[in-house]
Amino acid sequence: MSLDQKLNSLYLPGNPGNTRIVVAMSGGVDSSVVAALLKDQGYDVVGITLQLYDHGSKVESTKSCCAGRDIEDARIVSEKIGIPHYVLNYESRFSERVIDNFVDSYLAGETPVPCIDCNQKIKFRDLLQAAKDLGAQALATGHYISSRPGTDHWKMYRAKDAGRDQSYFLFNTPREDLSFLRFPLGGYEKDFTRLLAEKYGLDIAHKPDSQDICFVPTGHYTNLINRLRPDAVRPGIIRDMDGQEVGRHDGIVNYTIGQRRGLGISTGEPLYVIRIESGDNEVIVGSRENLATTSVLLRDINWLGNGQPEDFSLDGIPLFVKVRSTQTPVAASLVYRVGQYFIDLEQSEYGVSPGQACVFYSDDSNCAQVLGGGWICRDGALGNECQTNLEDRKIVKR
Repeated sequence: MSLDQKLNSLYLPGNPGNTRIVVAMSGGVDSSVVAALLKDQGYDVVGITLQLYDHGSKVESTKSCCAGRDIEDARIVSEKIGIPHYVLNYESRFSERVIDNFVDSYLAGETPVPCIDCNQKIKFRDLLQAAKDLGAQALATGHYISSRPGTDHWKMYRAKDAGRDQSYFLFNTPREDLSFLRFPLGGYEKDFTRLLAEKYGLDIAHKPDSQDICFVPTGHYTNLINRLRPDAVRPGIIRDMDGQEVGRHDGIVNYTIGQRRGLGISTGEPLYVIRIESGDNEVIVGSRENLATTSVLLRDINWLGNGQPEDFSLDGIPLFVKVRSTQTPVAASLVYRVGQYFIDLEQSEYGVSPGQACVFYSDDSNCAQVLGGGWICRDGALGNECQTNLEDRKIVKR
């Protein structure tokens, strides 16, 4: 094998100096370190930052990604390490594919995860294509996750640092795109990443991590919904599990599954939001026991394992799942029955919410393989089915 045929550190053929890598630079510590690290390793690095909304009209927040200062921070880092830097204005497509979907999901009684939509519909679609148009051999990001080639296709793995693992937000990455994506920080801990930032002399070495939704920097998502859909938020009835009216609400967007505080209902026992019926504009409350479920219906499965799940899931595929981003993976089975996918949990979960993701893993360890995932449609034990046509993102009774 000649030198040019050998794989470099990113599993690509050729010398790093002949290998162009586009780095998605958000202006934060992680993506900045990725750019500096790859530049230091000799790669031909190009930085790209996405402008996703009108920064001038938003309230500044140091806890949100894509805050107004982030584009400038990415530019300064690029200049410091000596790489070209470009800003792509994706405001309109971000609004259509992410913000509008976020609002519609809440109005449908769901609890959306916009970061997953952004990764799938913007970063790993339009930005990935832009990287290819620039002649890049790969697109690198600062996500804490790992990937590497397998015998038949590229595979994704949880990060070494479980506290930083971002696999939950990347489950919807198309399997065919994994071979073009690189995640250099998957084997690092965040403290080490900050040390690298100091080593490379980056001023953002101690910049706070992003926590808020970038287009809701104040954290008040209901303000956004009221502004974009002023006539869609209507008052309605709060009912108990027996169908009795126990209160009134000012709009279903103000409630999430499992919510206990702020219901405005005085009873002798704690009440939780059990269901949100968008069609009837009603909120259903009950006891904590009513939140328990062992079966979850999924839609829009993205499979990253070998083969196709419907080929061998009739009897159930044993795996581990997360039904919320902060959860430790728990034992379950993926089952295909009556033309639909279900997750059967070994133990009850409480407050499983439609609109959230259910992500599959090979086991519950750090660095476990990510097998894919799907969107939670409803509690599989309830008598409501998810519509086959999900364009209007409604949950309807059957």
